[in-house]
Amino acid sequence: MRALARAARILERVSGELSLAHYRVLSAIAGGDERASRVAERLALGKPAVSAAVESLSQRGLIARSEVAGDQRAAALRLTDAGRALLDNVETAMIERLTELQTRTPDGEQLLESLVWLGAAIEEVAEERMATRRRGGGR
Repeated sequence: MRALARAARILERVSGELSLAHYRVLSAIAGGDERASRVAERLALGKPAVSAAVESLSQRGLIARSEVAGDQRAAALRLTDAGRALLDNVETAMIERLTELQTRTPDGEQLLESLVWLGAAIEEVAEERMATRRRGGGR
């Protein structure tokens, strides 16, 4: 657990001007989550936290909002060119840092493969949680 917490801190340090929270929101939008409510659900964050992040990222020119046909309350979110460039730069820096750390482990390839498996497991749990919420199964 401590290693995961420290790894998160290391990645946040190399992300420069983008906090991990804002990184997560940008990457969710880049991954196809166009609405703030969907971002909140996917990231297991409260809607106020996501709204604040969306507002901040929008003010910085990293995301743009547009109207959703048929839903006056909703806004579609997309990365701007500046947002895409920053996300790409941050991810490149994170990958470089992980690669450096990987070379210091007994089996770096296994480490990376395990991270892929962990990511898939996290995604699977998130999808199950969202499906349960949609069916009215609570939090």
